[in-house]
Amino acid sequence: MRTTALVLTALVALLHVYILVLEMFLWRTRARRAFGMSAEQAEATATLAANQGLYNGFLAAGLVWALVSGAELVPRATFFLLCVAAAGLYGAATVGIRILYVQTVPAALALAALRLAA
Repeated sequence: MRTTALVLTALVALLHVYILVLEMFLWRTRARRAFGMSAEQAEATATLAANQGLYNGFLAAGLVWALVSGAELVPRATFFLLCVAAAGLYGAATVGIRILYVQTVPAALALAALRLAA
């Protein structure tokens, strides 16, 4: 189960690296199409999206730090996965339910695997 927890935690970290890239660098192109925004909407929100992307990068960095921290894996990964889950819940409530499935569910699965492995 520990291997499953490590893999799921790493996948959540990779997901947040992808979100960082999407929000910081691809907002006016790929993200605009993915979220159905006009060019004007994408331009008007690009700075906000880049800020969000940076926060997602911090979540990814925290998860990677947890993965390489040895004995401190469980408490560190738990903290950052809870942060991811909370952000996903907020996003689902304020933006769209899809965020629940993309962000919160993977974090919850990784948290469950961590608990089972401990």
